[in-house]
Amino acid sequence: MPGKSITVEVVNLISRINNILLNPTIWLISFFSLALISCTTKNQITQGTFAPSASSDSQAIIQVYAARTKGAKKALAVHTWVSVKEKGSTNYTSYEIIGWRLRRNNSALVERTSQPDRDWWGNQPELLLDIRGEKAQRLIPKIQQAVHNYPFKNTYRAWPGPNSNTFTAFIGKQVPELRLDLPSTAIGKDYREWNSLLSRSPSGGLQASLWGLLGVSIGLEEGLELNLLGLNLEIDAFDLAIELPGFGRIGQSQIPIKPTEKAKAESGSL
Repeated sequence: MPGKSITVEVVNLISRINNILLNPTIWLISFFSLALISCTTKNQITQGTFAPSASSDSQAIIQVYAARTKGAKKALAVHTWVSVKEKGSTNYTSYEIIGWRLRRNNSALVERTSQPDRDWWGNQPELLLDIRGEKAQRLIPKIQQAVHNYPFKNTYRAWPGPNSNTFTAFIGKQVPELRLDLPSTAIGKDYREWNSLLSRSPSGGLQASLWGLLGVSIGLEEGLELNLLGLNLEIDAFDLAIELPGFGRIGQSQIPIKPTEKAKAESGSL
């Protein structure tokens, strides 16, 4: 019968996923990733290093950040957020999804006005995108509209999504001018519902994804990216870099860093 056939297929799919999750290769990736992260220094505080002081820099600014998550999850995953500052404004506004906020406020969407390049549970952030000036001012209303239109404010799943990385990826898809290339460690960025298997990637390329569990992306920013159970392998031939599950990016940095006055002072260049 049709119902019985569907049940058998679902059981077989669950069995195959369990077999993959029990694969020692995935556990080895997690172990070595966690060991590598633990050996990385966390003494350098990045607050004020990537984001100029809002009170002293009048230009419009858009920045996207990623930082390792809390606990054992940081072996594989990062948390991402989007920060904007309109021209003439004396503060930044950052947008992000925080799962536990859903239980308290009936919405996981959080808006804050603190310095955007602060740590996340003690883990220092990486700057993924930095746009300033007239282009930033032109794109900020589009970002704000995308935040308003995010469809999963009242839903959160750490894996396979929707989560904080699903949100940031949604912003990129809605505002392709950002050309946002999220790292392989942004688990959840490929999540999508079953009725939208093929669409634009956050960078403006093409992406096919089955609930964020199986997919492929291709574009100028990410190159070729393969996704299996949310673990991504990216081959970025244009930037001479690769991105591995858990480890992240190996090779040329995604963007040139514009040092702030604080960073210049600490390096002795002032």
